[in-house]
Amino acid sequence: MKYLTQFGIIAGVSFAGELLNILLPFPVPASVYGLILLFLLLMMKIIPLENIEGAADFFLSIMPILFISPSVSLIASMEIMKDNAVALLLMIFLSTFVVTSVTALSAQTIIRSKRRKAKKQQDLQGGKVNE
Repeated sequence: MKYLTQFGIIAGVSFAGELLNILLPFPVPASVYGLILLFLLLMMKIIPLENIEGAADFFLSIMPILFISPSVSLIASMEIMKDNAVALLLMIFLSTFVVTSVTALSAQTIIRSKRRKAKKQQDLQGGKVNE
């Protein structure tokens, strides 16, 4: 019953994302609205992580299976892709580099921010006053 409730919460948030997609005039997919909504609900602790963790772990564990169908479609479109192979490869490598770089820089920024915050808190607890 626990997992059914967790799936229900995730489905409800996904449904709310679908409604936002219908109501808002922006060209944003409903799944993105749902992800943003779920993120906000988790950050504001309206939905505790424990309330969806089991179902989310299940979805993550089956995610590779969900890529089989698109992969087969790509193989079926091989003739079309042959004509644009150089451009496709360039886009793949460039986008991978950009995503990796942005992720690394974001992670570095977050880590540095946490270290500064921890050091500041440690200095305050140690009786030191920051000037």
